[in-house]
Amino acid sequence: MATRAIGYRIVFPWGAGSSEADTPSRLARQWALWSRMLAPLRPLDAPRGRATAWDASWPLRREPTSVRQARRLVTAQLDDWAVGDLADTAELLVSELVTNALRHTRGSLRLNLQLRHARLLCEVEDTETACPVRTAADPDAEGGRGIEILDLLADAWGSVRTATGKTMWFELKADDPRHGTQEP
Repeated sequence: MATRAIGYRIVFPWGAGSSEADTPSRLARQWALWSRMLAPLRPLDAPRGRATAWDASWPLRREPTSVRQARRLVTAQLDDWAVGDLADTAELLVSELVTNALRHTRGSLRLNLQLRHARLLCEVEDTETACPVRTAADPDAEGGRGIEILDLLADAWGSVRTATGKTMWFELKADDPRHGTQEP
């Protein structure tokens, strides 16, 4: 279930390619869109409060070494969850999102991972409300290709405004559908 608007691929968090039977009702879709705004605020310099084995959250410092730290955290967590087949792609995309957050925002950052029904959801939260802007990168430019990389490698991705700023997220599908089935 993906659409294109203003050059961005907008994908709903419940996944692309769902059958009509799997598509949530209008009320469920609205609740999913507003649940972030209704949830109690938690500062970004603290982990998100989760109580399951299939969720992980880490605050990140505003320093260049946070990119390397984020890559290591993702790789270690995916190894713990036994979905190492996603590690290379997730590591590259997390690196891109954290780098962009450090370059284009101010304030705290938080990295969140969820594994549900063989789908890895990765989020990078920051305090800036402005969404990313897609630009055509010059062939000699050193930057400006992050959204293109995200669009090519992620199964789904997007940006959601929150009460504290915004969350950039992407989703990857694991090869082995047994992973993450303990949680809804």
